[in-house]
Amino acid sequence: MTSQMIYTALPGLPLVQPGDDLATMILEGLERASLVLQNGDVIVVGQKVVSKAEARLINLYHVTPSTDALLLAEETKKDPRLVEVILRESNRVVRKRVDLIIVEHKLGFICANAGVDHSNIRGMGDRPGEWVSMLPEDPDASAQKLRQRIHDATGAQVGVLIIDSQGRAWRLGTVGTVIGVAGFPALLDLRGQPDLFGDLLKTTEVGLADEVAAGASVLMGQADECRPVIHVRGLPYDLREGSLSEILRPKELDLFR
Repeated sequence: MTSQMIYTALPGLPLVQPGDDLATMILEGLERASLVLQNGDVIVVGQKVVSKAEARLINLYHVTPSTDALLLAEETKKDPRLVEVILRESNRVVRKRVDLIIVEHKLGFICANAGVDHSNIRGMGDRPGEWVSMLPEDPDASAQKLRQRIHDATGAQVGVLIIDSQGRAWRLGTVGTVIGVAGFPALLDLRGQPDLFGDLLKTTEVGLADEVAAGASVLMGQADECRPVIHVRGLPYDLREGSLSEILRPKELDLFR
């Protein structure tokens, strides 16, 4: 077990454009930071740069709202075109109020506005004020591609997390939350492990990927910091294959949805 974890924001990453080689950008950022990857290191990547690189962007100017979107937009006082994109990205609406729509995203988790976001995406093309980003279609696959490219270039066995800032039902404020996992134990099952007095833990499962995501999000920031990739060293657990699905609470165990 290590006694410290070190988070390092990679410096100098340029603004990502659709089609950019994000893996190469990360490798160049590691070089600028004088970081030589080691087995067990973790790379945490902000969702927005992944979405940009994968062209998960849409101009609202080209969106025609459906009847459902128009009705929901009237209830929530949102742009009907934005609501249409939110509905396209969702399995169903869970809650709604003025200026907020909580949905079950197609990826299986609950979040606000299906992760559709206006921030930090200017300069993507025509009518710059109209653009929004969507979450990656398959964040686990996106993380795995980055992991493989990094391994091919360095030989290091690393974990990769793709994270987004999401709210919590019972607390104010957003927190970095994992949406894509590769080579990392998203859920750490400690049941059967002894506590300080030798009693076996009965229910303890740790959302390890979310814990690491929250720490990385502090360094990434939420505004103009331009630090979308964080290197983590000193994870006190072994890496293994993992996926987003292991950290999502099954519906039959969800007492609130």
